[in-house]
Amino acid sequence: MEYMSQEGYDKLVAELHHLETVELPQVRDAIAEARDKGDLSENFEYHAAKREQGRLLSQIRFRQRVLENARVINKSLLGDGSVGLLCKVEMTNMNTNSRMSYTIVSPHEANLREGKISIKSPIAQALLGKGVGDVVEVRVPAGLMKLRIEGITL
Repeated sequence: MEYMSQEGYDKLVAELHHLETVELPQVRDAIAEARDKGDLSENFEYHAAKREQGRLLSQIRFRQRVLENARVINKSLLGDGSVGLLCKVEMTNMNTNSRMSYTIVSPHEANLREGKISIKSPIAQALLGKGVGDVVEVRVPAGLMKLRIEGITL
């Protein structure tokens, strides 16, 4: 089972719809066009279009499986003052004295540019269940990181 926000669920549904209604028909047209050119054994366009079709069908199946197992979390039911899924956590890196803010989301919604980290990441795993003022140590590729939780919002 995959827990996610309504926003993440809607985005996945839109991606699936786009793949099925826009990209897949384009690839099928490319296959038909390449097939009309003759000998398929030496037809590069045909083989490239078939590979693209396989890639698209794989992406479609993956998104369908994620959506089948997805459970949208009702944010109003969350919030006991500790870090959890869909919480925005403000913290201070005590090694560099810099502040950062991340929202903890499902792995399918993670996007570092948007400040969303996966619940399965080392930082999120260390923060889970902690409260404001707690200090956690996280082993990351760059070494040991000490973080102090400054605030938690939904």
